[in-house]
Amino acid sequence: MRRCLLLLASLFGFAALPTYAADTPLRIMSFNIRLPVESDGVDYWETRKPLAVRMLQEQQPDVIGLQELVKTQADYLARELPQYAWFGRGRDADGGGERMGVFYRTDRLKVIESGDFWLSDTPDVPGSITWDHPYPRMVTWALFEQRSDGKRFYFFNTHLPYRDQDEAARVKGANAIAAHLAALPAGVPVVLTGDFNTAPESEAHAVLARTLQDAWTTAPRVEG
Repeated sequence: MRRCLLLLASLFGFAALPTYAADTPLRIMSFNIRLPVESDGVDYWETRKPLAVRMLQEQQPDVIGLQELVKTQADYLARELPQYAWFGRGRDADGGGERMGVFYRTDRLKVIESGDFWLSDTPDVPGSITWDHPYPRMVTWALFEQRSDGKRFYFFNTHLPYRDQDEAARVKGANAIAAHLAALPAGVPVVLTGDFNTAPESEAHAVLARTLQDAWTTAPRVEG
């Protein structure tokens, strides 16, 4: 039976997975970093970026699923956090734009394979948009292997549409993700992180919760 975990986050979430090594459990974070927008004023990225680095240095997650990440932010974090490597193409057709970027500690993990798919009727077409939402939505994923013991797990990271009228699109996105998870090899744990722009009572949450455990309700300790 696959052990699965879902991190629901509008800002960031965090959970430890003691399944892999009792003495050094994996620490996994979901973090909507908020793209640089000057109209944010005092909350502009240039003001926030040292705080983001300090928080990540304090928490030391092994894997971070970031949403709204753009390359300039990723490059800054990579310079400030040399113990991490990262991957994730932009959601637009040309590979630019926001990314579902994944940072991971190279001393603990290695990437066996990785990829992307779009939440649309044509998931293999970069930048594709359907279901009446205005921007491309996508998933970046990887199969990780722990350096300590060779155990593997799948990691998926996404960002669902945000408008009230996008609930139908969020449900379709959740179903698309669930279908991808169902096709994975049995017995390999799965972690899904993201900014789902929804609430626990929503249909989108229910779709994912059919096969995933919500870390907010199952974690032994919850903060915030």
